[in-house]
Amino acid sequence: MRESDASPNIGTYLADLLESIGVEHYFTVPGDYNLVLLDQLLKNDRLKMIGCCNELNAGYAADGYARVKGAAAVVVTFTVGGLSLVNAIAGAYAEDLPVIVISGGPNSNDKAQHHLLHHSTAEYDFDQVSRIFKEITAEAVVIRHIEDAHRLISLAFEAAILKRKPVYIEVACNLANVPIPQSVPLRIERRFESNPEALEAAVEAVANRLNQAAKPALVAGVRLRAAMATAAFHTLSNLSGYATAIAPNAKGMFPEDAPHFIGCYWGAASSPGCAEIMESCDAYLFAGPIFNDYTTAGWSCNLDRAKLIEVQPDRVVLAEAEYAQVNMQEFFITLSAKIQPNDAAFQAFKQTQSDAEPPEAFKEDVKVDMSLSNQAIHEQVQAMLNADSALLVETGDSRFNGQKLMLPPGCLYEFQMQYGSIGWSVGALLGYALALGDNKRAIALIGDGPFQLTAQAVSTMIRYGLNPIIFLINNGGYTIEVEIHEGPYNNIQNWDYAGLINIFNSSEGKGWGQRVTTVGELSEAIRKAESHSGLALIECVIDRDDCTQELLDLGSRVAAANSRHSIALAVGAAELAGNFKHHKALQ
Repeated sequence: MRESDASPNIGTYLADLLESIGVEHYFTVPGDYNLVLLDQLLKNDRLKMIGCCNELNAGYAADGYARVKGAAAVVVTFTVGGLSLVNAIAGAYAEDLPVIVISGGPNSNDKAQHHLLHHSTAEYDFDQVSRIFKEITAEAVVIRHIEDAHRLISLAFEAAILKRKPVYIEVACNLANVPIPQSVPLRIERRFESNPEALEAAVEAVANRLNQAAKPALVAGVRLRAAMATAAFHTLSNLSGYATAIAPNAKGMFPEDAPHFIGCYWGAASSPGCAEIMESCDAYLFAGPIFNDYTTAGWSCNLDRAKLIEVQPDRVVLAEAEYAQVNMQEFFITLSAKIQPNDAAFQAFKQTQSDAEPPEAFKEDVKVDMSLSNQAIHEQVQAMLNADSALLVETGDSRFNGQKLMLPPGCLYEFQMQYGSIGWSVGALLGYALALGDNKRAIALIGDGPFQLTAQAVSTMIRYGLNPIIFLINNGGYTIEVEIHEGPYNNIQNWDYAGLINIFNSSEGKGWGQRVTTVGELSEAIRKAESHSGLALIECVIDRDDCTQELLDLGSRVAAANSRHSIALAVGAAELAGNFKHHKALQ
């Protein structure tokens, strides 16, 4: 029997709840307000504590962990720990990831006694941090009275799982080991039920629209995961025969070897032939999309609102009607039975691809002495990928290169497109690799600029014996920022990235690093990395100006959007209305 079963208190109860939602590890940075709480969490021997170098990386690690496990937890101390965590939790909120933030708080008597405490902003405001977290979580609760503990903890956990968003739970430090009254088992609903009338009406309207269309198509969006509807969407695609694309932030959520897959729909940055087919269709269903300036490649998607069917986790939206309280998974299951097969869009796509040449395979003997380039790196990464791989890519040019990679069946893929916080990938890789365990090997594509923000997470990966392979793309600066707006602020101090691994290893670590400048050196380094049992970092040195055309195009579009002049409402109303014609659903 676990000790937590014998004496349930706030800390042990939290541990048991984390275990019940599939969490096996939690990420933490200790501080005086959370030490007793950590003692209680440690009593559950089925949960493993992962000590991190800082709270930001702990939060990013929880983000990466939740992408695999469906939920994650991070434990910090009051104010200084919580506020260091905010950026990572904002990203998890944007990406629909249930991260449970547990913070130690001041003694429950301090507020009533009007004490000014350390780790505060020198204000007598004990709710400052919880108010900040209210803006980036589905629920933020503070436990200062033991009688409220069960109710508030239940409220937070239910919100996290049902809404697929982070939550914040602050526990007064003197209550962490106090038994909870009414600590009855908590039953957490993992999805809401549809309103039967709304579901029936939505299915009928959408089925009629799609069945009447001459050339319908589907697009998988990132919120398929939050709705737990990926399998139901796959079934709809298979039964309908519709041409099916992915949105850029949904790569990895639909099999790229599926019979009717046509690539990535990303406006001007779409896969060859994909945008032409999608935008010529007379009906297109987007499943869980997020339409923003990046996912539309600078608002370059030429979609007609009248032809758009938008299915979100909790509603279905057409130009003429919106159906609320409709569960996405139930909707796709019911819709699949009413759809008439139609592969017209896919047949049109096949005609556009008849003359296309397949990607050139990597030929080491021909290119062995060539200097490294983005293309050469990603040709070799492509050759590595298999069913046992899980790819994670950083914001910047890595994501454009990553989009071009063909994912073999079973290969996973992750990146943070909505929030786009550079440095996310290093911390996220810690949680991602930990959650994957021995099932798959994580491979990461990370730029040198983002790496410098969160490099300490590599130390934690080595500490816990993780074995990801990191391709560190060293081009001497923030390339994505350069393409948006050039300036001296985009330059960075160069590091000996491969040599840094030995610093993190100290006397016990098993990390391995190597710097490469040619195609042949990279090929040899990959062979060593794949056979190495610990973390491997390959520093790939390329020219500063070596980037994808897609990054150049997006950079110019973002720069143009950011530099727009302010438009007076009276003068600009007509122009705004005109711009809204095709993009009303996308903004």
